[in-house]
Amino acid sequence: MSKRHSWTIDPDLDGIDLEPEDFGSSIPLKKVPFGDVFEASRAGDVDRLGYLLESGVNVNARDQWDSVALYYACLAGHLDAAKMLLESGAICSEHTFDGDRCHYASLNLKVRKLLKAFEARPPPLGPLQAALRETFLGCWANRVYLDQLDSQSQIPGYSSNGGFSSSHFPPDVVFYIQGRPIEAHRVILSARSPFFKKKFETDWKDRKEVRFSREKLSYPALYSLIHFFYSDRLEIAVDDMEDLVRISKVCKCESLQRVLEKELIHQKYADYKALRDMDNSLKRFILQGLSLPEEDRLPAALHRILEISLANSTREQNVEGGVDNLVSCIGAMQISEFEHDHADVCVRVDKKIFRCHQVVLASRSEYFKARLSRMKDFFEGKNGLPGILPCLEEHDLSMEAFEKMIEYMYTDGLKDINPDQADEMFDAASRYLLFPLKRAVADVLLPHLENVPPAELCHWLVLSDMYGVLKIREYCLDAIACDFETFADTPEFRSMLLTLPPPSGDSSLRTTAPSAPGAGVNTDQGNLLDDLREKWLEAEGAELDERDESALLFDKRLEMLMVVAEQEKSSALADSTDE
Repeated sequence: MSKRHSWTIDPDLDGIDLEPEDFGSSIPLKKVPFGDVFEASRAGDVDRLGYLLESGVNVNARDQWDSVALYYACLAGHLDAAKMLLESGAICSEHTFDGDRCHYASLNLKVRKLLKAFEARPPPLGPLQAALRETFLGCWANRVYLDQLDSQSQIPGYSSNGGFSSSHFPPDVVFYIQGRPIEAHRVILSARSPFFKKKFETDWKDRKEVRFSREKLSYPALYSLIHFFYSDRLEIAVDDMEDLVRISKVCKCESLQRVLEKELIHQKYADYKALRDMDNSLKRFILQGLSLPEEDRLPAALHRILEISLANSTREQNVEGGVDNLVSCIGAMQISEFEHDHADVCVRVDKKIFRCHQVVLASRSEYFKARLSRMKDFFEGKNGLPGILPCLEEHDLSMEAFEKMIEYMYTDGLKDINPDQADEMFDAASRYLLFPLKRAVADVLLPHLENVPPAELCHWLVLSDMYGVLKIREYCLDAIACDFETFADTPEFRSMLLTLPPPSGDSSLRTTAPSAPGAGVNTDQGNLLDDLREKWLEAEGAELDERDESALLFDKRLEMLMVVAEQEKSSALADSTDE
């Protein structure tokens, strides 16, 4: 379920200011068709390296000499290989063990300048991690501490990256360490730590505040750990790492504890070689969630919580009657739950009640954040019973579609989907302001589209164009352009032409509806037939001086097909009238 989120540096960084003398000699490139990520980086084999990274190899893994792949690419002076590793999440920041090694080992200035270009630009988080991190840092106490770190420059690069929404989602528990608060949400902590899960079910079950009296408990270490629970990214001063190891052991975060213990050895070795009296900067350690086993990452943790909630939700599937009967159903669900899921809201869809978590819904969807923020009592303002979970009612949505939607909201992915549900899922993504869901649905559907007949592919082209699903739209256009005559012989394709604006260079003619509120403006999607013409020209390999003539031939071919489509439409109407 977890997928690697690649990223690209700003376009202006592609033209890093390099002098002629920067381009010193590098170790000759070699091909290592069966090599691992370290061999591919050392050889500069970007084809092999790209294949390994796409396969999910941990870009920050260490080999038997405790070196990372980026170190070998820098050591050999392979700029393209180093850039590919950095774009895939390799850590290169200064004041880290691996970052300093890569800087010092760089064969030439061009590689060193590339590393500097990526300084303080960690790869962006996935949609789930970014949304929950914003919720965590949107809490007042957490943001205050982060601002203090930024102002003191204690941990360079550990910044909020700009404005947080003033309408943040409130926490449901606050920890006080030596009088300093950390705000959090029970379900996130319970999902990531067996220690917190047990405490919230026993000693801390009804407590809104938890005060720690131990003087030796480190506030920065606990803050960094809780921030990691939300974001799958850990940044901490090296001086606080021993405290973090102890806290990780108490919280039963075993895989994280092992990584930290091993890293402490590297940091002690780095301190041995460094002149600490001359370097007063505070060293730090950065850890990406990809360095941990998949089952210990945020999506897998929330998936386990979701499975428990869905199992509890199936207790009452047939909800009939009015509000009173619904209240009794929700009460029965709470009484009969077989495993604690920390649910704090119910969502009724059709005849099923889903147990959900407000912080996940609000973090992933502005629609749910608005609904939950104005929900004061049971049933959004209607009088209810104390102790019963609040409930939202959603209409014009099937139970199956909602279950798939929350699967994505909790895990950032979909295991599978019924192609017949795609239309409803695309519509739900727009209605609930959950636009990345469209890409997740497209990723699952693409293998299915490889085997559909031309007539069905025309349906998918119109559907993807209408909802702005670029990945499916591009796939359909490529398939039609590469086998145009086969589609031209298909009645469904000819019929589709009658529903589309004619090809033109006028950008005001669009085939898509206006963007929904909150959606990014899509400048890549224009007139559908214009784009099909461009794809066809590329497939035909038309020379530049022949493109205008070839485009004219394509437009004439479309006109002939539309005439045939009109005749077929008239014949069909005449036949239906005779009947």
